[in-house]
Amino acid sequence: MSATIAISSQKGGVAKTTTCLSLGAALAEMGHSVLLIDLDPHANLTLSLGLHPKQQRRTVLDTLMGTSSLVGVSQATGVFALDIVPASYELTLVDKVFYGLPGYQFRLKKALDRIFQDMYDYVLLDCPPSLAPLTLNALTAADLLIIPVQCEFYAAHSLHQTMQLADQMREQVNDELDYRVLITMYDQRNKISQMILEQMQSRLKSVLFKTIIQVDTKLRESPALGQPITCYAPKTRGAQQHRALAHELRSPEIVQLLQKHKDTTKREES
Repeated sequence: MSATIAISSQKGGVAKTTTCLSLGAALAEMGHSVLLIDLDPHANLTLSLGLHPKQQRRTVLDTLMGTSSLVGVSQATGVFALDIVPASYELTLVDKVFYGLPGYQFRLKKALDRIFQDMYDYVLLDCPPSLAPLTLNALTAADLLIIPVQCEFYAAHSLHQTMQLADQMREQVNDELDYRVLITMYDQRNKISQMILEQMQSRLKSVLFKTIIQVDTKLRESPALGQPITCYAPKTRGAQQHRALAHELRSPEIVQLLQKHKDTTKREES
C-alpha cells in the first residue's frame, strides 16, 4: 500500500522540514521506499540533503507545469530507498501563474497518479508555511496531513488555522483527508511548554500522535551536513523519536485510515 502524507503548518519554524526529512529517513530505514517532494520555494528540504536549488536542472516546478513527470525529476539521495523531488527558488512563480488556471489544485495529484503503482510505499510532501496554491495541491493529493506544532502560544493558535484548512479541503476537494498533530521541539524544562502539552493531550487526544519530538541540537545540525538525523546521529534522542513516529504510522489505526482512503479512490476511478 502506498500513502501520500503532507506535512504542513501555517506557522514557520515548527520543524516542518526536519520532520519530513527525519520521518522519511526513518521509514526508509525500516525497509520502505520513500519519495520526498519539496514544495517550499525556500527549498530547505532540498538543501537538507546536500543539493543546491540553483544547480538543479529539473525540479518539482517542471512537474507542476506539465513538462516532466515526478519520476523524471526525482533523484536518489545518499540514503538507501529515499528519493527526492527537489525544489528551486523559481517555485515562487507558481503562486502567480496557478490562480489563473482551472483545476490548478489537482496538478500534483494527477502527477502522483501517473507514478507506477506502488513504486513508493510513502510519498512525503514538505509544504510552504502559507495558504498558497502549493499547499492546496499538497492537501488535495494527500491521504493524511501531519501538522507539526510547538508547545507555545502562537504555534497553538496557528494549529487551529491549519485544522480549519484541513476541514475545508475535506469538504471541497478531498473528502477522505484526515490529519494528525505532532508535538515538535518540545522542551520539558519549560513550564509553559508542559502546561500547553497537557492542554493539547486533553483537547486533541483523538488526533494527537503519542510520539513527542523533543529539542535536540543534533536535529538542528544534521541538515547543515546534508544528512537526516538517522544517519548523522543515529543513537540520539531525535533519531529514536523519529523512528518511534515512523512505527506509529504503521499502527493499525493509521494503516486502516490510509487504506480507507485508497479504497475510496479506487472506487471513484472505476
